Amino acid sequence: MESRKLGDLEVSAQGLGCMGMSEFYGPGDDTESIATIHRAIDLGVTLFDTADMYGSGANEELVGRALKDRRDQVVLATKFGFVRDPDNPTARGVRGDAAYVHEAVDKSLARLGVDHIDLYYQHRVDPTVPIEETVGAMAELVQAGKIRHIGLSEAGPETIRRAVAVHPISALQTEWSLWSRDIEDEIVPVCRELGVGIVAYSPLGRGFLTGRFTSTDAFGEGDFRAAGQPRFSEENLAKNLAIVEALKAVAAERGVTPGQLALAWVQHQGQDVVPIPGTKRIKYLEENVAAAGLELSDDDLAAIAAAVPADAVAGTRYSAASMNSLGR
Repeated sequence: MESRKLGDLEVSAQGLGCMGMSEFYGPGDDTESIATIHRAIDLGVTLFDTADMYGSGANEELVGRALKDRRDQVVLATKFGFVRDPDNPTARGVRGDAAYVHEAVDKSLARLGVDHIDLYYQHRVDPTVPIEETVGAMAELVQAGKIRHIGLSEAGPETIRRAVAVHPISALQTEWSLWSRDIEDEIVPVCRELGVGIVAYSPLGRGFLTGRFTSTDAFGEGDFRAAGQPRFSEENLAKNLAIVEALKAVAAERGVTPGQLALAWVQHQGQDVVPIPGTKRIKYLEENVAAAGLELSDDDLAAIAAAVPADAVAGTRYSAASMNSLGR
């Protein structure tokens, strides 16, 4: 697989999001998940993404076990910032104060079983703490050798500018796909102006753009897509299925799956863009990785644009409360 640069950090052109191996998308199987991570390395994937909130630390532990004997082959990324209530896991706060930055990284290092983290993100911006304090503390972690590169997640343009003034920011992690394009007008230009790479999570629209889901009944127990995600409500799902059908038609002409076409579209947004599709199964991993080598012509991109207009999606990315934490 070809490489790309996030700032001055070199990674594979496609990474692997590990969140769903431990939470949010129904029950996981650690054995299968670890096999999927190992297969990803064999296929040339180097960027592996987790966070301390996924499974309340369980995902970091899982990824750490999987990479124990392959640490020198990977770029390990994790995130801090969300604070969960053990008695009510759905309740979350956000912390970005310096003391918490230092506390969180030590816990992540212990769970991952490593002596440093390659790319450390602030998961969400804390509106009560100046970004200068948060990034200043992260810079101290770089100086201490605990992390190598700094990232932000779902930050707004002004926050990105202020953060870069404190320390170079290698990457902004944000949702970007054919049905999540709100970053294109302001955030993408700012990142490119400042040399900040873009790590696109949910590049398959939380799996919807693969065409595998046609009703909410397709989601198993514990799958958060069926629990209040606006785009997956009965009303919006019916409207959004038209997007997938149009994408399927274009994909069929190319002899690929709609998911592969959607992934290739994200990768064609620039050499500074690295999608991290998530999966816990080797079958889907291999399908996703195959998309990394898919070339799209101008005609292909025009056909995709016609099939999936930027404003075609029904429903917001998250609930109203969660949307308030984006773009700060």
